[in-house]
Amino acid sequence: MQSTISNRTLLEPRSVSDALKMLRDEASLTPMAGCTDLYVSLNFGILKETRFLDLWRLEALRMIEARHGVLSIGALATYTDLIRSRLVRARLPMLVAAAREVGGVQIQNRGTIGGNVANASPAGDTLPVLAAADATVVLKNAGGERRIPFGAFYTGYRATVRRPDELIVAFEIPTVRGRQWFRKVGTRAAQAISKVVMAGVLQPGAPRIALGSVAPTVVRAVRTEAALAAGASIASAQQTLMDEIAPIDDIRSTAEYRRRVAANLLARMLDASRT
Repeated sequence: MQSTISNRTLLEPRSVSDALKMLRDEASLTPMAGCTDLYVSLNFGILKETRFLDLWRLEALRMIEARHGVLSIGALATYTDLIRSRLVRARLPMLVAAAREVGGVQIQNRGTIGGNVANASPAGDTLPVLAAADATVVLKNAGGERRIPFGAFYTGYRATVRRPDELIVAFEIPTVRGRQWFRKVGTRAAQAISKVVMAGVLQPGAPRIALGSVAPTVVRAVRTEAALAAGASIASAQQTLMDEIAPIDDIRSTAEYRRRVAANLLARMLDASRT
């Protein structure tokens, strides 16, 4: 059990530039901010990391703004920031819907969108939204920055392309055209890990559908999207989706349940688009 904090080191940069230099010069630093996931691991005694970089005070990473038609959301924007942002409500309402279902108010005040993405859990509530919105992850290190399409960010279960000397600094979302939709199915509304979570953009001829908790990473249902774009019936699209996803049996649900729920969510989303 490693629940003690006495053997851990915490670095506190004063700026983003300081943080990037520390990541470059110091060995094995784990970035942290709201700590809503990290503290769970600490309390359960399974947190192996011992050296941390505290980003919480870096206000430059909390900016939410629109530039040249692109919505830019800083990695340290909290769920509460997302819920309150007029820009996010106007341009990406499905992200607001996801943020409202992450934990209680205390978690929403501390948890950050960057932390949700970096944690790389396939059950992360904001991840299907970013996938369906064709978001870009902006990574930065002391030498420069790079932009990774969200669909290419995850390489496997809890694994990403982020390098040890890089920080996620922002997410860029182009204008989303079409009706947006989000649903989370869990043991209860909010304050529970999702059994299935789905986000969709219903644009004529080019639907986008993304799901969490049905594969090792968040996934875009590209075969289902193609079937819908070709005019498939709801029943046919449901079958395609159930064949396309790869859920598992675990303590929270069964694979068969997740397939059925995903299919039902797809039908609800398509029905909602016609009202």
